[in-house]
Amino acid sequence: MYHSSTQRRHWTFGSEDELLRCRAEANRKFRSKAAASGKVQQSDPVLLEPHEELLLCKYYEKRLLDFCAVFKPAMPRSVVGTACMYFKRFYLNNSVMEYHPRIIMLTCAFLACKVDEFNVSSAQFVGNLRESPVGQEKALEQILEYELLLIQQLNFHLIVHNPYRPFEGFLIDLKTRYPVLENPEVLRKTADDFLNRVALTDAYLLFAPSQIALTAILSSGSRAGINMESYLSESLMLKEDRISLAKLLDGMKCMKNLIKKYELPRPEEVAALKQKLEKCHSSELSLNMNPKKRKGYEDDECVAKKSKTEEEEWTDDDLMDSV
Repeated sequence: MYHSSTQRRHWTFGSEDELLRCRAEANRKFRSKAAASGKVQQSDPVLLEPHEELLLCKYYEKRLLDFCAVFKPAMPRSVVGTACMYFKRFYLNNSVMEYHPRIIMLTCAFLACKVDEFNVSSAQFVGNLRESPVGQEKALEQILEYELLLIQQLNFHLIVHNPYRPFEGFLIDLKTRYPVLENPEVLRKTADDFLNRVALTDAYLLFAPSQIALTAILSSGSRAGINMESYLSESLMLKEDRISLAKLLDGMKCMKNLIKKYELPRPEEVAALKQKLEKCHSSELSLNMNPKKRKGYEDDECVAKKSKTEEEEWTDDDLMDSV
């Protein structure tokens, strides 16, 4: 249950400002480590600012969703939601300058498949990369290398409560206990669109899954011109609980504002920021504070023992583009 979950206790935050503080602290910590290495100063313009990191995270999270959308076999929505939540959580406390989001996003998807019991082999998974067999093998090695790091940075909190199950529950409830609405299925398409859009925002880090699902239902009803106030007041028995009702309505308003103000970075912004990012991960700067050999391959004389930055030859273009 969500209310007794690690998601509620550790990964649901009180405000957007709290999320900004977490990301700013992750940026500050990396700058301190980079300066301590003697390679750059904390204020060096080569380093990304917190708002620039956030733009890159938005870009790579969209790439993650695109990757999942064309994944073969078709990836269940719950797996996609779990992968996105892992990605959001990871970069609350880590910098893209230390861990490249290109490999972290794939590791998030790979781990989500395991946790949500979507049974695909490792070969099937990397087969979805537009790469040669050698490139796919190299990508898999990196995914396996970062998998434990990801689990550790998630504090081993791997169960994610997505809004999709409560969404289906609300539809069933509408069908059985709300005869005012003849065919609740008319709400599904627009509500699905709402869930897809809100998933790109920070809503999953701010609200309970059931609250997100209910907002999707009510938003869909509103767009269809259906007044569902009686569902809240009578069926959900919020008529006498004005505090809970006000809190619910405030949350709905906040989610709609998150969607309204969400913008993907412009292509020219992404291009400039990716140049800075690649500079941070270049062999000349070596700003990755965690160079490590691949466990399980260290003693294999057939595999060159190179650092991650030297081995990472596949790029964003190696990911399958969404249609």
